[in-house]
Amino acid sequence: MTVALQLYSMRDCADQIDLLAQLPSLGITQVEGYGGVYGDVAGYRAAMDANGITMASGHMGLDDIEGDFDATMGIVQTLGIKRLFAPYLEEKDRPDTADGWAALGQRLNAAAQKYAERGITFGWHNHDFEFVALADGTTPMDVLLDAAPDIVWEADLAWIVRGGRDPIEYIQRYAGRLSAIHVKDIAVAGTNMDEDGWCDLGAGTMDWDVLLQACRTASNDLIYALEHDKPSDPIGYSTRSAAAFKTLWEATHD
Repeated sequence: MTVALQLYSMRDCADQIDLLAQLPSLGITQVEGYGGVYGDVAGYRAAMDANGITMASGHMGLDDIEGDFDATMGIVQTLGIKRLFAPYLEEKDRPDTADGWAALGQRLNAAAQKYAERGITFGWHNHDFEFVALADGTTPMDVLLDAAPDIVWEADLAWIVRGGRDPIEYIQRYAGRLSAIHVKDIAVAGTNMDEDGWCDLGAGTMDWDVLLQACRTASNDLIYALEHDKPSDPIGYSTRSAAAFKTLWEATHD
């Protein structure tokens, strides 16, 4: 089992290099990268090594991948990333037809094949919009995965809930495609509005006992990435959520 901290959660920490020195004392020695830490990859890797931090997975925009694949490979290789996920589409870029989502899947599949030649696993990370039915009744996430047989999936289960779907259904349906899980929690309705309705792991409405059991049943080779999209106290969030995950993991069984 690999549990990591998605560094996007920590983007408001003023000194990202100093943050790496703090993480081991919080019980965190593995991280998931995103664009905000790719500016000086050699310097960042040196700081990771100095603090015993590893980065098994990371996010990379599809535009960056298609614009300069070799540059993305340089980042991946320098930081030691083995599983890479395209994380998002701006609203203006989101298809509104099944054909459009299938075309996106084909682009992702082409990227996956190129990364596979270099020993890197590539896939998609979802938000909520992939679960909103299209005019013809199809679900974008299903179309995407069907059109891209060579990609894996980093399933953000809380976003599936916000998209109005059942995460257990999707864990079971695509068990063979799962490579990573984003672990976060949704606050009780009407609370934590300053944090966009998210909260510390274990303090909200997500049934992580059941969800984690389903994930463990689906695969024994998943990266679990802790994330909060807008924490008011990033250090406090990561400390409490890492501890909560450890408790959850110990309470579930294969």
